[in-house]
This record gives sequence, structure tokens and C-alpha cells, in this order.
Amino acid sequence: MANFGVSIFPTDQTIDPVTLAKAVEERGFDSLFVPEHTHIPTSRATPFPGGGDLPDHYWRAHDPFCALSAAAAVTDRIRLGTGICLVVERDPITLAKECASLDVISGGRFILGIGAGWNAEEMENHGASYRHRWAITREKILAIKAIWNEDEAEFHGEHVNFDPIWSWPKPVQAGGPPIWLGANSRWCYDRVAEYCDGWLPIGGPGSGGIANMRAAVEKAGRNPDEIELALFAAPRDPDQLAGRIEQGFSELVFGLPQAPADKVLAALDSLAETVARIR
Repeated sequence: MANFGVSIFPTDQTIDPVTLAKAVEERGFDSLFVPEHTHIPTSRATPFPGGGDLPDHYWRAHDPFCALSAAAAVTDRIRLGTGICLVVERDPITLAKECASLDVISGGRFILGIGAGWNAEEMENHGASYRHRWAITREKILAIKAIWNEDEAEFHGEHVNFDPIWSWPKPVQAGGPPIWLGANSRWCYDRVAEYCDGWLPIGGPGSGGIANMRAAVEKAGRNPDEIELALFAAPRDPDQLAGRIEQGFSELVFGLPQAPADKVLAALDSLAETVARIR
């Protein structure tokens, strides 16, 4: 059976995370995802991948871990995820603790959705190389998994290097929170196969992408049935939604409007009606 969730940039101008999380759970949805951008450089040298002007919610977004912690405190059931966390901009030891703490506080409901990002100047302000962003992301994720799962973790790579450390709490979920890769490129399949538990593409990929993913996971010696397939920007048309589920997506995540509470709650009500038809 498919699960249905929603995503939004939580900002100081939209519905607040507490009100939203309560409403999401009350309406029977299964998950809530929030993205992140620590800032946007005013140079705007990197073009917006979506085309046109960059919407201002990209630089007004709350820190995702603060927003999700608030959501965890007022919910009992829904899964809470980053969609996505810009791992390349974060210290891996600190991020490992943030994720583990949120997993413990939420009772094992956290999902770490990850990506490398698109804004070169943003990540360079954090001291990260745009050219090497995926290599950095890979090492940071491997280091984080070591911290989650080892009492005395250490990691020695080209971009991440530390001798044995102690770091608690450990996550509630065995092995750590599931890591879902938010990417659509031709390289994403091998990356999921090596160090992730799920794939979180945006909108477009069809069954061909799923076939590529399964092949990469099998080649890596893993069971492709254990990889969670989630779709961001899921279609709202019931027939298209049913088609996506038939393709193999088991987690469907709808985008919410960047708006105050009244408009967001109305959108949630409408989406809940659509989900009821599918279920």
C-alpha cells in the first residue's frame, strides 16, 4: 500500500511548522518533508534550475531540523523528513548528532533526504567545492553512518577525516534513519546503490528510471526490493497518481503552496480527498 506525504518550505511567511504538522497528521497523511537553504548569495550568479526569478522562500526557510523538531513534538505518527538536506554544507559530526537526536525525539520517525545542491556560491560560502560536491556528500554520509552505528567511530577520507570519537545518542531506527537520495541524474542510481536506502526524484522519472535503479542496486549486491521509491512533486490527478503507484513508487509526496495557514489547510483538504479516492 502506498504512503502519501506533503512538502513545503516552512518560512516566516507561511503556515508555521506546528500548525502544519498537526494538520498533516489529522488528515491522515503519512509524512511531512521540508527542504533547506542556509542562505542565498545576493550575487545570484548561479541560475535557478527552475528558470526565471528565484522565489524568496529559498532564503527565508527555517532550519529543517528546528522545523522538524517542532513537528515531532506535536505529532505521534507521521514520518518527518528532509527533502532535501544539503549535506555538503554541513559538518558531518554535527549532522550525525542532529539526525540521531531527532530520530530519538520523534520515536524513530525521521528520514534523511539528501542532495548535493545546485547553488555554487551558497556551498562555497560554507567552504565546500561545487566541483567535488558529490564526492564530499558521499564521504560525509559514510562518516555519518559510521557515527550512528559504531561506539568508537572513525573515518579517514579525502574530504572527511577524524580519529575515533564517542557520540550519542544513537538513532532509534536500526542502522540509522533511512537515507533517501533526491536526484534525477544518470549517476544517481549508483549513488543510491552504494550508500542510500531510497530514491527521491522530483516529478519526472518513469518506469525506465526505476529499471535503472533496480539494475544498479542488484549490481551492488543489494536487494532492489529493499530500496524505497519516493516521488516528490507527485501528480494530483488520481489517474496519474495511480499510474505512478503502478510504476513502483510507494511514497508519493505532494507539494504545498507557499502561503499562510488558510490556503495551505485548504490545499491539504483537497489533497486528502484525492488520497481517499486512491486508497
